[in-house]
Parts: sequence; C-alpha cells; structure tokens
Amino acid sequence: MRSRLALVVAAVLVLGAALGGGLWWREREAALDRGAEHAVSSYVAAWNAKDMSAVPFSENGAAEQFAEVIDGLGDAPVRVTSGGVARDGEAATTALSVTWTLPGKVAWTYTLPARVLRSGERWVVGSPERGSRWHPQLGPDETFELERTSGTRGDLLDRSGEPLMPQGTVHSVQIDPVNATPATAAALEAVVDADAGTLTAALAKATASGSKAPIPVITYRDADFAPLRERLEALDGVITPTSEQPLARTRTFAQPLLGTYGEVTAEMIEDGGGRYVVGDRAGRSGLQAQYDSQLAGATGLTVTSNGGTSLFVQEPTNGTDVRTTLDPRVQEAAEASLADAELDVPGALVAVDVPTGEVLAAANAPTSGFDRAITGRYPPGSTFKVATTYAYLTRGITAPTSRVPCPPTVTVDGRAFRNYAGESTSGTPTFFQDFTVSCNTAFVGLSGELAADDLSSAARALGIGAGWADQLGVAGAFEGSVPSTSGGTDAAAASIGQGRTEVSPLSMAVMAGSIGRATFVPPVLVKDPAGGAPRPTPLDGRAVAQIRSMMASVVAAGTGSALRGAPGGPVRGKTGTAEHGSDPDAAPRVWFLGYQGDVAFAVLVEEGESGGAVAAPIARRFLTLLAER
Repeated sequence: MRSRLALVVAAVLVLGAALGGGLWWREREAALDRGAEHAVSSYVAAWNAKDMSAVPFSENGAAEQFAEVIDGLGDAPVRVTSGGVARDGEAATTALSVTWTLPGKVAWTYTLPARVLRSGERWVVGSPERGSRWHPQLGPDETFELERTSGTRGDLLDRSGEPLMPQGTVHSVQIDPVNATPATAAALEAVVDADAGTLTAALAKATASGSKAPIPVITYRDADFAPLRERLEALDGVITPTSEQPLARTRTFAQPLLGTYGEVTAEMIEDGGGRYVVGDRAGRSGLQAQYDSQLAGATGLTVTSNGGTSLFVQEPTNGTDVRTTLDPRVQEAAEASLADAELDVPGALVAVDVPTGEVLAAANAPTSGFDRAITGRYPPGSTFKVATTYAYLTRGITAPTSRVPCPPTVTVDGRAFRNYAGESTSGTPTFFQDFTVSCNTAFVGLSGELAADDLSSAARALGIGAGWADQLGVAGAFEGSVPSTSGGTDAAAASIGQGRTEVSPLSMAVMAGSIGRATFVPPVLVKDPAGGAPRPTPLDGRAVAQIRSMMASVVAAGTGSALRGAPGGPVRGKTGTAEHGSDPDAAPRVWFLGYQGDVAFAVLVEEGESGGAVAAPIARRFLTLLAER
C-alpha cells in the first residue's frame, strides 16, 4: 500500500515538474517574442524620427553613421514600416519598407532586411548579412548622394508663337569670400555702381560667419557684361560664372508682366511645398513665376552612393510652352511712348485687339516692379463717362440731341460738383456737346434719374467688373469695381468716375474695345491650348453708334484734340482727370482711352495736369510709333 502511494506521489511530482517546465518555456518564448517585437518597433520609430541616438546597435558608431549616410538627402522625410517579425531563438528578422519623400514630393521606396539580436538582458540591432543597415545596395561605408536634373524649360510665346524670353547667356558677378579682400569689395562697388560700403559690409558679414559661399552681387546680360569684363576679371576674389536662362529682348521689355528668372529665395523654398531646394533656379515673378511648374516640367532625381552605385532614378520631364497674346511690335511701341514722355511719376499703357479682345501690350513706367497696367486700382474720372453715357442712353434718361445744361457748379445734397478748371458751356448745350467737352455738371445733373444698379450694369456690359479676371491668365488682374449707388451724392460722384468706382488700365482698354466692336468680349492674355474663343455679348447697337460719334468729337473738337490727325487713321477717345485720396491739392490721376482701327488702348499717368494735357499726347505717340513699325 505504501509502495503504491509513493509511486502515485512520485508520478504527481514528475507531472508537476513537467507542467511547470512547460509553462516556464512558453513564458520565456513569449518574452523573447515581445522583446524582439519591441526592438523592431523602437528601430522603426528611430527611422521615422531620423534619429538613431537611442538605438542600441551590435557595434559602436552605427548611430553616427546613419546621420552621415542620410545627410545627402537633405530634409527629405522618411516613412518606415515593418512586416512581420520572425524570431529564431535569440535572433529575429524583419523586412522594413522605407519610403523617402524626395524634393518635388517624389517617393523613393525600397525594402530593407533588418536583424535584431539578444545581447545579455537587451535586444540590439545587428549587422545585415549583406549591404548596409540603410540600403541593401549601399556599401558598408558609403553614403547617399542626391542629384537634381532638369529637362528643357518651356517658353513664354507671343501671339505668333515666337519666344518672348528665349534662353540667353548671363554672367553672375559674385564675391568669393575665401579670396576677396575689403579692398576688392570696395573696388567692385565702383565697377557695378553699388552703394558705397554695401559690398564691403556683405564681405565682412560672410567672413565673420565663416561662410565660404559666393556672395551674389549682380547679373548681367552679354551686352552689358562685355564692357565691364576686363575690370571685373582684374579683381582678385571676384568670380563671374555664366549660365543660361530665359531673357526678354531687352532688360525692360514687359518686365513686370513676364517676370524674372533666377536663383530661388528662402521664401520660395519655404512656400514651395518641397518643390525647390537651395541652388535651384526658377521663375521669381510675373508669368515666369505663375507658370513655373508648367514651364519647368518635373525635376529629375538620381540617388546614388558616393561609390557610384545607382540606387534610384526618376527622369526629368520637359516643360511646356505658355502661349500669350502679346504682340512685341505693339508692346515696344507702348513702352517707347511712355519712355519718350520722360515721366517723373508712374504710368501705364494697355492695348487690346478690338476683334478678339486679346491683350496686345501691357506697358509700365517704371519698367520694373508693380504691374499697374493689369493689377492697378484707380479712380477713372471722366473716362468712366463712356459707361455712364451707355446707361443714360439705354435707360432713356437722355439722348445726344437732348439739351443738358453745363453750369460751372451743381450742388447735390449740399455737396458742390464742379467742372475741370471751373469751365462751363454757355447757353443750353446738347448732351453730345457735354460729352465732347467732358462737362461734369451735366452728367451730375442727370444722375438723380439713375436706378441703384444702372451704372454697375452699364459698366459690366462694357467689360468693367464683368467677371473676366480669373480667365485672363494673369494672377492679381483687376477687372474693376462699380458698386450699386445709393442715390444723391453717391450716384453723382459715380457718374463722373469718382466715389467708390475703381478700374485698372486694362479694364478701361477693355471698355474701349467693347465700343469698338459693339460687343463685350472677355479679354485674354494667356491662352489655354484646350480652351475656345470667348463668347461675345452684344451691346445696344444704337447706343454704341452714338457713343462712337461722341468719342470722335472728343478728338475732333474736345478735350482729346492732341490725337487729332494721328497717324493710322481716325481716333475715337475720351479723356479723364480723377481726384483721389483726401488731399484736395494732390495732383489728379489722368487718363486717355480710345481705339483706332483694330487697336483699343488706355493710358494712365498717376499725376498730371489733365488727361488731355498729359495722357493724350502719350496715346498719340503710341499710335505714331505703331504706324511706323
């Protein structure tokens, strides 16, 4: 009996030991699984943070090596995930999916085998069986190198399909801070006509910071560089590397509109969403910047090891052309007419093709900076009387032969409105005569009969505030704004282009073109190859014919007499002299708009005596030059 009991007890003890050993083994295996999986997860997290400083590796220096290896990829983010973890004893393997987002949001993905090993009481990341920890084709001591390549840049084309800014050679004058001296920088200031002390200060700043990067000074075209070449080459520490870039026919040709091209700025890099990196060249302003992605195409990328192994290649794609409606002949005439006026204040001239509504020229003075021709906002003054007249005629408020007095002053709700220079017309002139001499008081006297939306509707019918800005193809274009009026002084001021009414030179040229063709056609400057021709909207033919006669009289016998006998044929136009701001003594904005044959145009000068005295002669010079070309 005792023997049987002993046997039973022994069996129970053996079974218990076996069960205990099994439980211990399973717990150990589970702990190893957890340890391996945690090690892999920590490694993946370190990859995604691009920081291996807290990762235990099987040998020293791996974390530092990682930083050196990826340095060539710059700020490119990385996303890493792991597949399943396969453990065998105290070692485990996994496959990492590594995706780098390279400049331009280009994804580079590869699979990377990884091993973790148990070492004492912790798990460490082991060496790969081949390649490196960072890429399967990377040598143990190699690093990544990223190279950007570009395709052929597209052109901005004129209305005939010819490049407006073909590729040309430029020379970038730079100071080499390693070899230049303060004396060199001072001498360079004299050569390039820089302000005294500016380049020496720039050199001192670079020297103090230890920067070895060349200091950009100025970029010259071939023709401008040639006379300075010997003087620049004689200066130690001054370098003049050459490159190719889009260049207009002259330095000033349509510059505010077409824009500039050059090395990207820090702001462009920050706002570019990864498109640009330091050293890239791109459109920096105007159409070159607005359409840079289309003109430049897609940047190509190549990732290699510093040993020459190709790891990733994405070929660049060539850019495509952007076709505009500009006519170089008309643009040059517009720019020359402004230049010949020798203005001390800003001005602009816009020309539009009457049959199509396409923009032929957008000239600015000065010839750089703000594109006031297309984006400027100004009170139109009496040029707006074209729209007011359209409202009066189509609403039956008056007719060309109606008698409308033109006294020196008319008062509306206590506010006095006067004619330019206190002029008046004796007797009781016709409305036709009032338009010819641009009588403010006659127009104001009729304004009480306008409904709230009459002026805005008439202006919109002629193209002012007509919803075309987004279809023009130029960012920031201003189509004009003519709010509904509230009667009284609000309607009176609006009737003569004052108060809250604002226009751009382009919108006024559009209105002139609408009268010229008797329809409104939305203007176009950048043509979409896939788009069709804008649909015209007919105007009241009788009213347009009457306005044409009045505009002809302005030139023949009125305020636009400077255009009388202009080369190229009869001109129909309207002058404008607009008050602005709160200073009653400020010089007015002055205008002339009109059309001759198939060319409609508007001239603005920001300060002048009157539209007839300042803007009209510029318009005449424009038409004269156009007739000669």
